[in-house]
Amino acid sequence: MNKGPVSNDTRLRLFQNAWLERLTVVSAFWFGLTWAVLLPLIGLAGWGAVGPLTGLGLVALGLAVWSLFEYAMHRYLFHWQTQIAPIRWVVFLIHGNHHEQPDDRLRNLMPPILSIPIALCVWGVFALVMGRASAWPFLGFMMGYVAYDLVHYACHQWPMRGRLGQALKRHHMRHHHIDKHANYAITAIFWDRVFGSDVRSLKR
Repeated sequence: MNKGPVSNDTRLRLFQNAWLERLTVVSAFWFGLTWAVLLPLIGLAGWGAVGPLTGLGLVALGLAVWSLFEYAMHRYLFHWQTQIAPIRWVVFLIHGNHHEQPDDRLRNLMPPILSIPIALCVWGVFALVMGRASAWPFLGFMMGYVAYDLVHYACHQWPMRGRLGQALKRHHMRHHHIDKHANYAITAIFWDRVFGSDVRSLKR
């Protein structure tokens, strides 16, 4: 269903202001570089707060929390249906535009101007509960986020070979092209079966 590359001339414009518009896009290179720097810094922030085995356990906890957050975010926030116009605009801004133009490579990843402030809020919640040790579950949470965004990018931009890659891509393409109110998970696709939101029929 790829309709070809999206150019600056055909890309949906979200803001009239040129500077704001630039903040809504990010290339895979800059996304990768940003998180290649930030993830180790998160680990460094928690260094020595807990032992290695405890740290690994907390990272695993953070990954598990992310997997549920990813599902809930996509299902309940990104596809929020409301008659309140400002909320509808925000939902379109953060996700609806992706359904209008799903193969725009510069909008298949969340720009850091949005993801970093949200991440800091999440870290704040972890910190309130766990103090300095919160860096470790937060690291797992953000590793899950980066994996989610990269898998999402790959589903739209790469052929995704192998059984796992094909399963992930097939699951997400059905969300776009069969039923946008199903198959919400991107990485932990088993959650759709657990919560009964997987695509049941291939008929549109």
